[in-house]
Amino acid sequence: MSAATIKDVAREAKVSVASVSRALNGGRGVTAETSQRIREAALRLRYVPHAAARMLITRRTNTVGALLPDLYGEFFSELIRGIDLAARARGLHLLVSSSHDDAAAAAVALRAMQGRVDGLLLMSPHADADFLRQNLPQDLPTVLMNTRLAGTDYCALSVDNDGGARLMVEHLLSLGHQRIAFIQGPSGNRDASEREFGYREALASHAPGNPVTTLGGDFSEESGYRAGQQVLAMRPRPDAVFAANDMMAIGCMAALREAGICVPEEIAVCGFDDVPMARYVTPPLTTIQVHIAELGEQAMELLGKQIDNPGSVATGTRRRVRAELVVRASSGAPIA
Repeated sequence: MSAATIKDVAREAKVSVASVSRALNGGRGVTAETSQRIREAALRLRYVPHAAARMLITRRTNTVGALLPDLYGEFFSELIRGIDLAARARGLHLLVSSSHDDAAAAAVALRAMQGRVDGLLLMSPHADADFLRQNLPQDLPTVLMNTRLAGTDYCALSVDNDGGARLMVEHLLSLGHQRIAFIQGPSGNRDASEREFGYREALASHAPGNPVTTLGGDFSEESGYRAGQQVLAMRPRPDAVFAANDMMAIGCMAALREAGICVPEEIAVCGFDDVPMARYVTPPLTTIQVHIAELGEQAMELLGKQIDNPGSVATGTRRRVRAELVVRASSGAPIA
């Protein structure tokens, strides 16, 4: 049996094809009673509107794109969850792609989305002004997330990374930790560089005589584990380790635990992001809560407003997502 067509629905509902099109696409000129009759006819016939034809009528795909540097790990799963919740609330579908932290892959992904999405959420270390000009249509609603790009007309949301890092260093200093090591994130990553800046700034402001110690990392558990092994070889060892994200902190704790080092009694360990796993490791991880899903939700809400009402959001709008200290046992603080 062949699929029902719009003509079949019109015949079943005893109306014109134009009336069916208007009723099913939310247009005007059809009474409520007729619209209901058309929808019931479409349901009986199991009619599915042709997406391409609908796009020609509405000039909308009802789809938004999200291009992220990676899709692996709890940070990105939480971010996508927040975006998806806000998109579904608006009746929008979500198309997600990853650049794998590669500029050429990011450009290919952006071009592949053109004509398929009504708007774009973009998080990429490669998104400078030239990159966007070459790969994005000028009239495509776009919101940047944690992307280092100043002086442009794009709306942008970012996490208060340096402020959060300062909170963590101040917390560790307040507990008497003097030798605080920092596990860095990937080179060129905005979050990582801002968190390291906050770490350095806090030490310079509150403990100028204390050493600045950085260890290489790439946001993965494995790199945190390797950094933990480096900590074990250091003399004197740090009193505390502050990792630029939670997954590296968890990897670091695993290396220390294997060597018989007690956290936090011998070395405190802290992270950044507050991924769901952070509260379930042993000991539970002191971290900076980023409200990752909220970042995705807010970005999607900002994009949705641009799509629905072009010009309703001022160009160049900048918003910061708050970062808060969450104290758990791994920093050595007394827990009530």
